[in-house]
Amino acid sequence: MTEQQKITFPQLYQQLDGLMLRDKTRFARRLHGVKKVKNPESQQAILHEMAQEISQAAGKVLLREAARPAITYPENLPVSQKKQEILEAVRDHQVVIVAGETGSGKTTQLPKICMELGRGLKGLIGHTQPRRLAARTVANRIAEELQTEPGGCIGYKVRFSDHVSDNTMVKLMTDGILLAEIQQDRLLMQYDTIIIDEAHERSLNIDFLLGYLKELLPRRPDLKIIITSATIDPERFSKHFNHAPIIEVSGRTYPVEVRYRPIVEEADDTERDQLQAIFDAVDELGREGPGDILIFMSGEREIRDTADALNKLDLRHTEVLPLYARLSNSEQNRVFQPHSGRRIVLATNVAETSLTVPGIKYVIDPGTARISRYSYRTKVQRLPIEPVSQASANQRKGRCGRVSEGICIRLYSEDDFLSRPEFTDPEILRTNLASVILQMTALGLGDIAAFPFVEAPDKRNIQDGVRLLEELGAITTDEQATAYKLTPMGRQLSQLPVDPRLARMVLEAQKHGCVREAMIITSALSIQDPRERPMDKQQASDEKHRRFHDKESDFLAFVNLWNYLGEQQKALSSNQFRRQCRVDFLNYLRVREWQDIYTQLRQVVKELGLPINSEPAEYREIHTALLTGLLSHIGMKDADKQEFTGARNARFSIFPGSGLFKKPPKWTMVAELVETSRLWGRIAARIEPEWVEPVAQHLIKRSYSEPHWERAQGAVMATEKVTVYGLPIVGARKVNYSQIDPALCRELFIRHALVEGDWQTRHAFFRENLKLRAEIEELEHKSRRRDILVDDETLFEFYDQRISHDVISARHFDAWWKQASRETPDLLNFEKSMLIKEGAEQVSKLDYPNFWHQGNLKLRLSYQFEPGADADGVTVHIPLPLLNQVEEAGFEWQIPGLRRELIIALIKSLPKPVRRNFVPAPNYAEAFLGRATPLELPLLDSLERELRKMTGVTIDREAWQWDQVPDHLKITFRVVDDKNKKLQEGARCRR
Repeated sequence: MTEQQKITFPQLYQQLDGLMLRDKTRFARRLHGVKKVKNPESQQAILHEMAQEISQAAGKVLLREAARPAITYPENLPVSQKKQEILEAVRDHQVVIVAGETGSGKTTQLPKICMELGRGLKGLIGHTQPRRLAARTVANRIAEELQTEPGGCIGYKVRFSDHVSDNTMVKLMTDGILLAEIQQDRLLMQYDTIIIDEAHERSLNIDFLLGYLKELLPRRPDLKIIITSATIDPERFSKHFNHAPIIEVSGRTYPVEVRYRPIVEEADDTERDQLQAIFDAVDELGREGPGDILIFMSGEREIRDTADALNKLDLRHTEVLPLYARLSNSEQNRVFQPHSGRRIVLATNVAETSLTVPGIKYVIDPGTARISRYSYRTKVQRLPIEPVSQASANQRKGRCGRVSEGICIRLYSEDDFLSRPEFTDPEILRTNLASVILQMTALGLGDIAAFPFVEAPDKRNIQDGVRLLEELGAITTDEQATAYKLTPMGRQLSQLPVDPRLARMVLEAQKHGCVREAMIITSALSIQDPRERPMDKQQASDEKHRRFHDKESDFLAFVNLWNYLGEQQKALSSNQFRRQCRVDFLNYLRVREWQDIYTQLRQVVKELGLPINSEPAEYREIHTALLTGLLSHIGMKDADKQEFTGARNARFSIFPGSGLFKKPPKWTMVAELVETSRLWGRIAARIEPEWVEPVAQHLIKRSYSEPHWERAQGAVMATEKVTVYGLPIVGARKVNYSQIDPALCRELFIRHALVEGDWQTRHAFFRENLKLRAEIEELEHKSRRRDILVDDETLFEFYDQRISHDVISARHFDAWWKQASRETPDLLNFEKSMLIKEGAEQVSKLDYPNFWHQGNLKLRLSYQFEPGADADGVTVHIPLPLLNQVEEAGFEWQIPGLRRELIIALIKSLPKPVRRNFVPAPNYAEAFLGRATPLELPLLDSLERELRKMTGVTIDREAWQWDQVPDHLKITFRVVDDKNKKLQEGARCRR
């Protein structure tokens, strides 16, 4: 290889500047790798090969430049007058803000200005729109102006529809598409310019993109950003991007007169409601001359009520039309069709910015709207009716200055208007942030609180988003809850093209064999309901839709509908199917969207390796899978009301449109909780509380009561109560307490099983210890004492000191003792001496014999310690055949253990004049027992003799009062048969 042929790295690096951005990055990475090749010949061979590839790649840019169409600008558009100013600003600054009202032409002309600057050659000009319809129509409009076909130089990409080719220079797309692309293209290298259109709408996607682009700019100094906005607060965007220049482009508008007509005037005593105020305004505008009226309403029901009331007025040559998002396309399109006479359009705030209603000369603005707000306190997405901001009110006013001078009547005062907030809160300040946090964590963008949003979200809303992701098992947080880590589950959730709650259901479904049903249901929940209820055909539509109802689950209604649609599509042609949808009051476009989302879900599910079931799944399996995404949306029915107690003590009712409304189940879960006039649970199903516990392990709280030893279980058991968000999914369940409080279980095991002997076991030490304890207890019984056996605490300490701390149940003990008994066989054996309390050692078994010997007779004795009972004390058992052989003499001496107590009682029974000679009685009793020989003489004979010897006092036999001697000190005689059954019993042997 000659020196002239040698290729150097600087040569190739220099050529990279002429390539498309993605090619430049790819080749730069390869060149870096080639530097590591040590063999010079091998290195040169690779460089020669790369030189050819770089040359071919450079040709792409030349071809794109040659294919760039001639660019012209419609002279009548305001943006065309500002073309040079915009062109210079984009050339000289990395970020430019273009502010202008609808009709200024900024959306269609800005991409062309960028193309004139040479943008779009080495990378795409990305142009985002908030809505799919806008992305398609804008692409078509620009292509038409440049006299090219859509999908060529001007392409578009929306969900499920990609019309971008290798020759595309401008790519229209929804902001959601650009967000999704960030996951695969972190530096957005396929773009050299990005236009964020309609940024004033401040949707979640737009705010996220603006924050991401701010972080990206230092790493992409070649990237140009253009932010377009209505004239609503462009300074905020400028400040966000380090005071980027703002270019104002005025729209084509006519003067609008504002008239303030408050519903109730302060000086007016008459009562007037909103409906009457609207009638009066319509009447006032009717006198101004012809022209259509646009009336803003807060919701569908208000539109229906107002439309009914206006129609009843029977206004001449006047057509009343509703306009809201849930209307069918055909009903929406009526607003845009030519007409004669006057038209009154009743619209939600969809007509503020999303749709331009043609021919409007007058606007009536009650000044309210339903604004979606997430409550961090109740964890519910609320839809309260609120006063609109000044910016929204001005947008409404602007709707009647498009075709001629207009009049806007505001049904509130000017002071009210001036006291309102200047701007509507952006979506990020009033929605749950779980989806944003999930995507940010997946992208490794760090803490959401530190992310450069245009306006930082409330920390409480961030915490709620984090909690929801924890509920779904998507993230784990550190102890301070400042850093989030994606779990394997969370990684999969971030790949599914649906809300995290819905994605969680699909992933869980694989465990329950119901992936197909889960995809049908979650894709349905991702779109607007395809079932339509036209205002004038509500009963007919309800009848049609009732076929798909399931009495226990609104979710299964979607499955039923899906199966029906599948059957119809197989049987009918495309046009026939479209017509059938109309007949069934089903929105064809929403049905198609539903099917598209299902298809996309199925594709991701297959990539994740989840099996899709072909056989229908069981009710329990489907709803258990759904539960994983709706754990904070379960409820328990109040016994005497149609209300449910939900998570965190929220109270809600099932929405009237539900198939479960008339007969609510005991437990339910709902797809969403929405607060309007009250808190409603929409799309409901019956569940059983026991289904919740297995899928809510990370959320459940367990409380325990009444831990106690159970002999049959050989363990400590307790009553467990299980709650999820305060709802008792298990009321009272017996559980093994060993793992919950091992220390208490060990103590109760020792006290009950070992000390009290409440245990069924064959261990030798246990039997011997019980036997020894029983002997001492029997001695206590006989001696009528409770102070011989040591207390339970002493026995507990004995076992506690010797048994391993790991022993918390019978099973644990058996395992431990198997080894311990080999090493120290008598480790747990009692000694008799340790069982007898100090001071009670003098009590002897000999003092409490089991038999009474009389001559050749051996009579069994029994002991009863039951004061007040007939046989309290000692009882001698006399078999009936021996009754005549037994002499009563001698039994009065009692057994040795009770003899001293008997003598004391006899002395104390003497009359006081006699008794005082023998005080203290216990001393004389002791002396007597030391001198007398038991049973030598009858007891009283012996007692009288010995006392006389000691004191010289003679005691008359009549002085002894046996009836004052306690019964337990007198022997009881019991005659028994050969089976030891009592025949007779008394204080005398024979009568």
